[in-house]
Amino acid sequence: MARGTRRTQVARVTEHGGGVWSIPVPIPDNPLGYTLVHLLDTDRGPVLIDTGWDDPTAWDTLTAGLAACGASVSDVHGVLVTHHHPDHHGLSGQVREASGAWIAMHAADAEVVRRTREAEPTSWLDYLAEKLAVVGAPEDHLAPLRAARASGRAAALPRGRPAQPDREIVPGELLDLPGRRMRAIWTPGHTPGHVCLHLEETHPAAGEDAPGHGRLFSGDHLLPEISPHIGLYEDPDDATVTDPLGDYLDSLERVIALDPAEVLPAHQYAFTDAPGRVRALLRHHEERLAGLRTLLVDRPLTPWQLAEAMEWNRPWAQIPHGSRTIAVSEAEAHLRRLVKLGRAEAVPGSNPVRYQAI
Repeated sequence: MARGTRRTQVARVTEHGGGVWSIPVPIPDNPLGYTLVHLLDTDRGPVLIDTGWDDPTAWDTLTAGLAACGASVSDVHGVLVTHHHPDHHGLSGQVREASGAWIAMHAADAEVVRRTREAEPTSWLDYLAEKLAVVGAPEDHLAPLRAARASGRAAALPRGRPAQPDREIVPGELLDLPGRRMRAIWTPGHTPGHVCLHLEETHPAAGEDAPGHGRLFSGDHLLPEISPHIGLYEDPDDATVTDPLGDYLDSLERVIALDPAEVLPAHQYAFTDAPGRVRALLRHHEERLAGLRTLLVDRPLTPWQLAEAMEWNRPWAQIPHGSRTIAVSEAEAHLRRLVKLGRAEAVPGSNPVRYQAI
């Protein structure tokens, strides 16, 4: 459906008990389908956890979902953003305009939002084209970026001007939510400032002796069937060599320690056995790291060549242009982890850069 075209939405709201609901807000032209926006009742009014993509149909769905929960957008007291991606933060500004709600986000992702708001389209396109050339992207991948730069188009840029948050989510602290007990857990990896939100209250469907502790709003950190994308933390003005995959694996260990009775993610569906899901993800990434190192034993490869050889949800030839850029970022994140573990290294003087096993 074209942007700006409206269609009456039927709210498919799920009540999870204890003053918690979820509203599936559609993501246009995305295989994920929707973002699960969660509503949490507080003594000052409803608080949203994420808001969904900035799109008219998504807005209509969100407002219809709030009505199905017995609320309206004007009632919203605050917005807690798990991370800065547009399918989570996109509608936050519109919610604030309609209700006067505050918007809270971890400082690291708030800084990403600031850079995005201030970025010149041409500088981002220059950075992206140069970076992709260094990692071995072929000319047919670079050509559309260069054409966009030459014509002044910004098709490769993140869209719009995301809302600047006005509150900080501080890890480890209880959030200011009257009548509720929720603590922020910093879980970097998917983004530098991703947070999970731990509702430290007895699960309404369980007794005091039930296994697990409270409920975890996990954003994109922990999903029941999908391994979240772990790429690089992009900052054209910062040359710090980060380790997003290492951050993510460490963050997974924090979730095991929490041992929540139920996980309420931002995609797919709610699930139990968070420790089991964490162990599966840890195995997945260890197996992937081992497999990528094996590929580097035979001959040095560029990150682009490594991405071509990795297993994705479809053949490389069928992956669209933008998704290939994301896939290469994920290959780079795994390479950085291998280098940090002492299992691979860059070939000195190689251009484009190649890596080899050690």
